[in-house]
Amino acid sequence: MKVSFGADDATPVTEAILAELRRRGVEAVVHGKPGGEALPWAWVAEAVARDVAAGRADCGILCCYTGTGVSIAANKVPGVRAALCADPEIVRGARRWNDANVLCLSLLRTRPEDVPAILDAWFAPVEVDPEERPSIDHLADLESRAGNVAVS
Repeated sequence: MKVSFGADDATPVTEAILAELRRRGVEAVVHGKPGGEALPWAWVAEAVARDVAAGRADCGILCCYTGTGVSIAANKVPGVRAALCADPEIVRGARRWNDANVLCLSLLRTRPEDVPAILDAWFAPVEVDPEERPSIDHLADLESRAGNVAVS
């Protein structure tokens, strides 16, 4: 498995994520400060999202101070469903009900000791809830029509 990981800062949380990925034998492509690049959150999010959308990574993990900025930026890339998650239960829901392919975390609120449980939930085998498939498919339709929407 290959994960694209990025953050605009290097913190104990980013260190915990990278250590946990290594422990699991997951190959990580690293963008932003943890990888030695001084990139702002929007550019880090774009790099990770493009890796996922292009199939260069199986999924992505993003972090910024609140996690909100990277989730907004990543969701601008067609094919990406980035979810800002605070705990393992929200992660499970994002995977099952939203088919999330990019996990976004807050560097402010995520504790390094919570990272293993969050990643357990993220990497757990999951089947998308069949009742949610129409909504997930609707997202792809919205993306395809995004340039053709009249704003009133």
